[in-house]
Amino acid sequence: MSATETRTAPSTGIEPAPLHAPNKRWTRFILPGFTWLMIVYLTLPIFVMILYSFNDIQVTPPRQTPRFQGFTLHWWRDLFGVAGLSQALKTSLMIAPLSALAATGLGTLIGLALGRYRFRGKAPINFVIFLAIAVPEIVLGSSLLSMFVLAQAPPIGFTTILLSHIGFSIAFVAVTVRARVQGLDRSLEDAAQDLFANPMTTFIKVTLPLIAPAILAGFLLAFVLSLDDFVITNFVSGTESTFPVWVYGATRIGLPPQVNVMGTLLFSAGLFFAVLNVIVQRRRARP
Repeated sequence: MSATETRTAPSTGIEPAPLHAPNKRWTRFILPGFTWLMIVYLTLPIFVMILYSFNDIQVTPPRQTPRFQGFTLHWWRDLFGVAGLSQALKTSLMIAPLSALAATGLGTLIGLALGRYRFRGKAPINFVIFLAIAVPEIVLGSSLLSMFVLAQAPPIGFTTILLSHIGFSIAFVAVTVRARVQGLDRSLEDAAQDLFANPMTTFIKVTLPLIAPAILAGFLLAFVLSLDDFVITNFVSGTESTFPVWVYGATRIGLPPQVNVMGTLLFSAGLFFAVLNVIVQRRRARP
């Protein structure tokens, strides 16, 4: 046998095992199964609400029943058939954007100051913002009611609801904007000023577009918090009723099916804006 010949080991007929054998144990289904279970648990009430917005209720006056009696579009066509419910939803849709706009403006300024500058009193302000988020709503609602009554400033009603919603929404906007500001690349602003841009131009052309997603997120968060708040609103509403307050009061005599229709519309609107925000963010992220 020459030196150039290759020696081969005799074949045993057994293939070597792969280095990374696929894991076929049942444990790999635990995490996906738990995830889907949580998704179903969280979304099931919403799907029930959507389903029962088409329930053909036969009782008079129409009130929600646990039995699905048939399919109908009558409640969608008669959406504003309940006078008090329509007025309550109108009040909520008036207060939510106003409070969200005011809270977004004030919260953005606070977030910019806390995320960028060092000044005396910064630590107490951070603590107050954390306290505004962490304090129970029942404590905040009762304290706001006491303040309005003792101050005798505005009548208890629309104005007090608006002021209260602005107050508790500012902290959420400030935290959202502060997190974005702290992650900004300051070299971009320095480069703009090196190119002879004044501070106002730098803020409008560079800083504002960079923090715009956080401002939008803060606005949407403040809008949703105002729209679905019940505890604080129940303290400071007086004779005024928002959508959550009216629904809570109607549960004692039975909810009309239009509540499910309005809830479905509000959920669909929120889902639409959430998907739209994701699409816009993905388009901005593309090179």
